[in-house]
Amino acid sequence: MLALLRTYSWQELRHHPWRSAAAALAVMLGVALAFSVQLINASALSEFSSAVRSAGGQPDLELRAVQGSLDEALFARVSGDEHVALASPVLEIATLAASAAGERKPIRVIGIDALVVASIAPALMPVPDRSGDRFALFAPGTVFLNAAARQLLGADGNAPRLQSGLKLVEVRVGGSVAAGGGALAVMDIGAAQELFGRQGQLSRIDVRLRPGVDHAAFLRSVQLPPGLVATEPGEAAQRVSNLSRAYRVNLTVLALVALFTGAFLVYSVLSLSVARRAQQLALLGVLGLTAGQRLRLVLAESMVLGLAGSVAGIALGAALADLGLEMLGGDLGGGYFSGVAPRLQWSSGAAVVYALLGMAAAGAGGWLPARAAGRLPLAQTLKGLGAGGGESKRHWVSLALVAAGALLALVPPVAGIPLGAYVSIGMLLVGGITALPWGVALLYDRIAPALSHRLLPLLAVERARRVRESAAVAVSGVVASLSLAVALTVMVASFRDSVAHWLDVVLPADLYLRTAMSTAAGDTAWFSPGFVQQVSQVPGVRKLAAQRTRSLLLDPALPPVALLARHIEDAARNLPMVSDPKAAPAGQVPVYVSEAMVDLYGAKPGTVFAPLAKAFASGPATPTFFVAGVWRDYIRQAGAIAIDRTDYERLTGDHRANELNLWLAPDASAQQVQAAIREIARRESGSAGIVDFASASELRAISLRIFDRSFAVTYWLQAVAIGIGLFGIAASFSAQVLARRKEFGLLAHLGLTRRQILALVGAEGAVWTGIGSAAGLGLGLAVSVVLVHVVNPQSFHWTMDLLVPWLRLLLLCGAVVIAGTVTAWLAGRAAATRDAVLAVKEDW
Repeated sequence: MLALLRTYSWQELRHHPWRSAAAALAVMLGVALAFSVQLINASALSEFSSAVRSAGGQPDLELRAVQGSLDEALFARVSGDEHVALASPVLEIATLAASAAGERKPIRVIGIDALVVASIAPALMPVPDRSGDRFALFAPGTVFLNAAARQLLGADGNAPRLQSGLKLVEVRVGGSVAAGGGALAVMDIGAAQELFGRQGQLSRIDVRLRPGVDHAAFLRSVQLPPGLVATEPGEAAQRVSNLSRAYRVNLTVLALVALFTGAFLVYSVLSLSVARRAQQLALLGVLGLTAGQRLRLVLAESMVLGLAGSVAGIALGAALADLGLEMLGGDLGGGYFSGVAPRLQWSSGAAVVYALLGMAAAGAGGWLPARAAGRLPLAQTLKGLGAGGGESKRHWVSLALVAAGALLALVPPVAGIPLGAYVSIGMLLVGGITALPWGVALLYDRIAPALSHRLLPLLAVERARRVRESAAVAVSGVVASLSLAVALTVMVASFRDSVAHWLDVVLPADLYLRTAMSTAAGDTAWFSPGFVQQVSQVPGVRKLAAQRTRSLLLDPALPPVALLARHIEDAARNLPMVSDPKAAPAGQVPVYVSEAMVDLYGAKPGTVFAPLAKAFASGPATPTFFVAGVWRDYIRQAGAIAIDRTDYERLTGDHRANELNLWLAPDASAQQVQAAIREIARRESGSAGIVDFASASELRAISLRIFDRSFAVTYWLQAVAIGIGLFGIAASFSAQVLARRKEFGLLAHLGLTRRQILALVGAEGAVWTGIGSAAGLGLGLAVSVVLVHVVNPQSFHWTMDLLVPWLRLLLLCGAVVIAGTVTAWLAGRAAATRDAVLAVKEDW
């Protein structure tokens, strides 16, 4: 009996390859996309963590300043503490290196004490060239490059120049270091302090404690001054992991869209297969096959489809991951792992997990058809009478699922991940799709009377009404894929429109001038007050606004926050405010925080933000900062704080700038202004290429191009979901039309021509996919509301305005209806032949 069942299942799959291929293809693509995203993310995180460990070593604690540098005098106190076995001073500088070709590239410079670094961070120990001096590591202006730096600078990095302020200082390459990761240059700490004007300053102190010393006890005994934090060595990698986690989880969830659609396609294919084979299954039951065996028979078919799709998906996923790392990098366009070029790292455990997920999706899709096969009334089915039964009341369950999904969208995030929102989306989709039969009746019961005098449309509508369960099964796959495609379309369109309007507010000037390419390099590459003054006097410059950017480590467990010191004046006009700004009380300094600061640090408007005071604790008096408002920032996911430049200079005495915004006179030439400023830069630094210019339109175009690149994977996933849904429509309609040869033969006997039968089949395709498109559009809009107003704020800590691109959505739905109509018509051509007329004799 078991051999007979295996043969029967195999013959069923073999003789209907297109229907089987539709379901297996959906499972394969779902597994492939999810597995490739997992491999890419795991490879990038592993490479980044390895680079951090090699560059940071393995101390017990790292002492860092919240803002800027810490005083070198602290090192003597820490290294002399009785609890400390070893202390290593480090000066870490993010700057730019100019190659022989004149291009400026980001590079990290680390100043170390060569006498102690080998014990804590051996990968940072300089190795002199064979032909060089063994004591070159102590020589001024000598750097030791890792492999990435040598490749970045070209020509083995023989004569690089490093930027300090507006000057390019030439250094000599004395050898190499073993540290991996991005471009890195190591030099003696005294030489680094002298080269970059950081005498008496350190970035961090790496501490190794004596055995048995408790970290907390040591910190209490050493009594660190205000403005310093103690971090664990692995927290840097953990901070980046936490920052990119939401992006990685969202990509994985989007990749599982295809797998979700695959479950519905398996359900659709097997439901139609069970309906077509109902008499065969009933005969097997009469011959001794129990209900449980019939259930397991259909379930085994679903698992075979799942196994085939999963195995192929794992192979395809590995290939996609390798291609993704090659083309998009380890962050898939998200920008979290800049400077890291990871290699693909295979994970057998992840392969097994995603293969099991694919089989589970196929099994879930085959469960209901398997139950239906097990519950067939044998005698009635053999007579062709069907199962009978009354009107289904399951729509109340469907509505309950939709209502529960709406309530789950209100659940707060768990560990920064919107789990409630993800479950909400799943329940909305399942509830909406299972309510399709009710929706078919609700719509076509009202349309049918209006078509009572038109034969072919009436037959098409009546068939949808009378076999609404079959209609719902046939279009369930396209409803799932279309609804998710609609949701992604609305979400991406809303985000892009919000970013475009945001750029209009944050880019008010005509010309932008900068020398630092990142916030991290803001303390090394900057404009001096004298340079800013000269630029303001250039003919054609009507107005100038300078901005100073600093990096603040307010919480060791979170990524650094950007501090933007700029001329604010009217915050409602100069910042993209979420709400009206509040006036700060007398004696308090107003600051304006991004939305991420509210979620991550609780910096609510109208409150005092105490953590910021740590960054300014070295002054004569600790200031009090008042959160005067919240603004949107689509660049810095970790958070940003805007403070008026006048207040910043008063509190810090720092008059340097990292970015200049220039408003030009009406008759001024942008090219002439740029030429004049480049001449000033040449006199100041000896190189005109030390500054970068961009107009507002150029920055806008670059920003939107980066946005599109970041969502390239989303666009591709959306196209895959639609493709799978349309392929499922083709398989479903082909199966249904070919199974209705007797019906077409009867219609031919009643006088319908072949053309009329084909028109009827095409009309049925339009009617069925019409209700599927309407349902997919409605569900997609509901899911898009959850994505825009719940998933994005909880994942990335920013809000956006909902924008529905109606024309694009209607064209998408229209394309689905046309595809379903054409598919049904093509399938009808194969069935509406003379064989269909002869098939009527089978009942004589």
